Amino acid sequence: MSSLLAPLSWLGRATLSLVATVGRGAVLAGAAAGSLRRVDIWGPLLFPQMVTIGIASIPLALFISAFTGIVLAIQASYTFVGTVPLYFVGALVGKTIILELGPVLTGLALSGRVGASNASEIATMRVTEQIDALESLAYDPVAYLVIPRVIAGTLMFPVVISFAIAMGIGAGWLTSISLLDLATPQFVRGLRLFFDSYDVQFALFKAATFGATVTSVGAFFGYTCTGGARGVGRATTRAVVVSSMLLLVLDAFWAATLL
Repeated sequence: MSSLLAPLSWLGRATLSLVATVGRGAVLAGAAAGSLRRVDIWGPLLFPQMVTIGIASIPLALFISAFTGIVLAIQASYTFVGTVPLYFVGALVGKTIILELGPVLTGLALSGRVGASNASEIATMRVTEQIDALESLAYDPVAYLVIPRVIAGTLMFPVVISFAIAMGIGAGWLTSISLLDLATPQFVRGLRLFFDSYDVQFALFKAATFGATVTSVGAFFGYTCTGGARGVGRATTRAVVVSSMLLLVLDAFWAATLL
């Protein structure tokens, strides 16, 4: 009987843990909304966070998108040879990079870089009682630690992903003219064939929601961390895993509702 009840027991504990996590998240979100008025605290920290989250992430985004564009161009050529005109390589590279691979792959990479960094930094402050010290000094820790990161992520993820999209298309173009039997006018013809300015708007909007999600999740798990050094590692891991899962859910949700 105990072996039959074990799965139900695990399910119950998991449900209670999920409800508690959502509740803590709602409390932190409410505190953040109330702390938005403390511009004197989070305002001076916004630009440094924009540099850390955005500018410093551009090289990683460019590296990922460059090889994504190269692989897309080669695979598209392999697929299209003998079936459709080769200039469709440009259409596939442009459409796929803008709508899906540019935002999603870059977002997943940044969930590791930005989410883990935020979670570990804030969690370390929590377990070393630095956050408690801020509270004892009547200094709003949410305005100091959470708000500038979330705003910076929301603003800078579209910038980083814009660079990634441009690099991915550029890498696909260079691959097409270097390794494939495709001239620049043909690639551009395919690129323009299915191009729609709404695709870019959709990608940037999706990127902004990715930025808000990654930074919010990282800040949440860091801020609610317990358990010393092991707790810091656990919070960092959870931040990366949960933010990556939420990005994929958001990607499917926005595709279903906005496309």
